[in-house]
Amino acid sequence: MPRWRDGAGLLLLPDLPPVPLEIASSYRARTRGLLGRDGVEGALLLTPASSVHTFRMRFAIDVAYLDRELRVLAVRTMVPGRLGLPRVRGRHVVEASAGALERWGVRVGVRVGVAGGG
Repeated sequence: MPRWRDGAGLLLLPDLPPVPLEIASSYRARTRGLLGRDGVEGALLLTPASSVHTFRMRFAIDVAYLDRELRVLAVRTMVPGRLGLPRVRGRHVVEASAGALERWGVRVGVRVGVAGGG
């Protein structure tokens, strides 16, 4: 897997147009994540990451835990004020507005792709 840099990219999904993606690969960008925002356009990739929290967040999110091959290990919807369980094989996390991952067909076993951020 490539080493991504903070910035813009695209989330590549099977049978759908690419989704705008913000890549957070530095400690600072991962720590900031979606905090202080009222929503997210597209999705946010946290890398490396195996768990997330929604403390101090303003909206519910969908979370997809990915392994090193970008295959989805688990998908959860999290309301503000929760701590997600870490995934042992998790290497990356995709966050999006609640309901988005289901609309995009992201479910356990699906392999996604990432373009840009390199």
